Amino acid sequence: MKIYTKTGDKGETGLFGGERVSKDSPRISAYGTIDELNSFIGLAITKVKNDDVKKCLLKIQNYLFIIGADLATPDTDKTKKLDIQRTPVSFYKELEKLIDEFDVQLDELKNFILPGGSESASLLHICRTVCRRAEREVVALKKSVTIDDNIIIFLNRLSDLLFVLSRIENKISKHPDTIWNPKS
Repeated sequence: MKIYTKTGDKGETGLFGGERVSKDSPRISAYGTIDELNSFIGLAITKVKNDDVKKCLLKIQNYLFIIGADLATPDTDKTKKLDIQRTPVSFYKELEKLIDEFDVQLDELKNFILPGGSESASLLHICRTVCRRAEREVVALKKSVTIDDNIIIFLNRLSDLLFVLSRIENKISKHPDTIWNPKS
């Protein structure tokens, strides 16, 4: 099988179930940003120092593949017959558990902090902001098509987890968080 199919040469792509849509449709933007997030997480994995953070990020990558497939599959009678896994509650519940496990390792946050610090923390902050964009795009998509609330909840929790993981990486790297000073 060749990697190029030529089916998208006119600016359309196929969804699961066979429907063709424009490559600039809100659905494609939403799951495209999920793919972008997954790629940035892959880059972050190459730089993180903590093995528990790496394991956590690999789990998230697998979840994001399922979420991407969920978003690429319209909720129709035809697609109900496909064996596409939808995003379960357990995905965001797992993130809540991970947030709690990592957050207890950190000093209490009393100020806003600036994104940055170590290289790995900085990459995780980029992941966080891409995650927030994905969340906005899924919320916008939900205004016109049926989207499971679990996806939006997952993305909301994921951005929080990525923030916590960035702080973990700064702590491990002995790079203190940079406190936001509006007067500087």
